[in-house]
Amino acid sequence: MAEGSIRGKSVAAVAKDIADGYLFLNPLVLKKFDPETFKSLHFQIRKIQVDIRGEKFPQHDTLKIRQMNMRLQRIHSALIVLEHTARERKVML
Repeated sequence: MAEGSIRGKSVAAVAKDIADGYLFLNPLVLKKFDPETFKSLHFQIRKIQVDIRGEKFPQHDTLKIRQMNMRLQRIHSALIVLEHTARERKVML
């Protein structure tokens, strides 16, 4: 998959920033993206999601459980926005 850049960062770094809460996706941010950037960002966000779900679950550490769930929630909401905007612009993901 071709690696592009968004605001001077790689797509993988942007996906990690979304998971960590440093960047939020909305239709205004996605307005300038081309179809290839949509596809690569969708791929990287899914990859981060699989990585987070693959981490060992912290059984008795409530703070780590909360952090893990917050990261998954941010990724999920970013995917919803990304997929909806792609559907509106008729971009196949």
